[in-house]
Amino acid sequence: MFRKEELTDSVLIIAEVGQNHQGDLDIALEYIKVFANAGADVIKFQTRNNKYLFSKESYETTYNSENAFADAYGLHREKLELKPEWLPIIKENCVKHGVKFMSTPFDESSIELLCDIGVDLLKVASFDLGNLPLINRIAKTGKPVAISTGGGKIDQIRASVNILLGYLDEVAVLHCVSEYPCEFNRLGLNNIEVLIKEFPQCVIGSSDHFNGTLSGPIAYLKGARVFEKHVTLNRAWKGTDHSFSLEREGFRKFVRDIRRIPAMMSPKPACELGTENVFKKLGKSLVAYVDIAAGDIFSLDTLSGKIFNAQYIPVRESNRVIGRRAKRDIARGEPILITDIED
Repeated sequence: MFRKEELTDSVLIIAEVGQNHQGDLDIALEYIKVFANAGADVIKFQTRNNKYLFSKESYETTYNSENAFADAYGLHREKLELKPEWLPIIKENCVKHGVKFMSTPFDESSIELLCDIGVDLLKVASFDLGNLPLINRIAKTGKPVAISTGGGKIDQIRASVNILLGYLDEVAVLHCVSEYPCEFNRLGLNNIEVLIKEFPQCVIGSSDHFNGTLSGPIAYLKGARVFEKHVTLNRAWKGTDHSFSLEREGFRKFVRDIRRIPAMMSPKPACELGTENVFKKLGKSLVAYVDIAAGDIFSLDTLSGKIFNAQYIPVRESNRVIGRRAKRDIARGEPILITDIED
């Protein structure tokens, strides 16, 4: 999935559900169906063992946010997790809808859980960039891995990617800015070119938290070939990520515009230029602007253009006529014919 040679002219697009499923299996399955139909290649979730991940103090901290699903932070996180027994169902539904199942493990037990149920791809979150022990354990699974670079300095990115490359030949490095949401003037998409030069053996991509679609096509033009975009079924839902995520129609356009770019790059065949229907209907033909006598030289002052039912010499070809001599008398307003021009 992250082989560079396979993504030279094609792209891989990841719909990042994260925890926007609100801790509800039915909603999670709806995400798979909706965003597979909207063009995603991969549907991505997140997997945590919160009691392992958070200290007791952090787990029990009071949480007063308007986005809270419980009074204590740990319980809030638990409300938003996918239950382990749901993961095989999610995997099965990804297969059903023709997309790959991807998840971000935030701890060692989550790595094992995901591999046990047959996850297709793994993600290293920006939070774990530079977390070499965890990255090493992820790399050892042999699964294709994408890693986000948000908040990372180049030495931290190098160290992390080198660990992955020690085990894997399918690694995607995703330019990312860890701001939620990320304003358009903070996207820093020029950094994609830096990553391409720094990691020539990896596929380079973009993971952004911008609430629009333009970032995708621009990232493609900078060289990105893997795209991760947060998605939601309803931007108004309770939760921190919904407001900057794309709903179905926005995501569909995001995918559409990225996939259109390669076809936009090739120039039109020269043999088709000037044969467009609009020119057949409204294209001007060269005419005599004044009476022209046999032997006169066609010039800027003696030629003009007029629309006829049939096209004669197109005005755009006047450069081939100017400077040559007329073979016959041509009345003002009469079309110039090829046979009227001396060789």
